[in-house]
Order: sequence, then structure tokens, then C-alpha cells
Amino acid sequence: MNVLTPIVRVPAATHVRATMDGNTACAHVAYRVNEVCAIYPITPSSTMAELADEWAADGLHNIWGGIPVVQEMQSEGGAAGAVHGALQSGALTTTFTSSQGLLLMLPNMFKIAGELTA
Repeated sequence: MNVLTPIVRVPAATHVRATMDGNTACAHVAYRVNEVCAIYPITPSSTMAELADEWAADGLHNIWGGIPVVQEMQSEGGAAGAVHGALQSGALTTTFTSSQGLLLMLPNMFKIAGELTA
């Protein structure tokens, strides 16, 4: 189910509203504002990864006018490593995970935080 629609300019007096679950809402925002999505589908975040992958396959552009690179990795650690590499190259990057997956990403997150510029 493709729920992401192209942004349509509407007069300021009207509002476009959509009802969706939290995973879908998060996927909308993350896809629109990032250049790289490193994914490893893990419940309960699988929906976000699948939507990002579907939108990229459909050629949907983000707000920067490009199509984000969506790369499925072999593990949560691999996804964290891909995020690290993409951030090092200057790309706006995201990943989707669960609480258990976040624990597996901690070593990479500390490495990323330690390399931040002041």
C-alpha cells in the first residue's frame, strides 16, 4: 500500500490531513528529509523500512529533489555501520530499528558521537 503522495501546493486556508499509524508517519518524514536509508527490517519497525524501500523503487523524490538510497543490510550492526559511513561522507542519513536493534547499534553510535566536530 503506497500511502505517500507527492506534495501538492494548496492555498494557505486549506489543510491536507491524513490518518495513519506512527510507523507510517515516521517513514513519511524520514524518507522526505534524508538521502540515505540503511535498513534492516526488524519488528516493529519493518513497516518503515518497507515503505521507504517501496517509495524509492517507485522513484518518489525527497524534499531535496533526489531519490534516497535505500540499502538493506545483513544485520542491525551492518545498518549502523552503513549509517556511520554515510554520515562520514556528509549524507543526511537514517535507519529504522527497534529497542533491541538500538542496543546492537550502541558501539557504532558511540563511535559516531565521538567523531562529531565541535
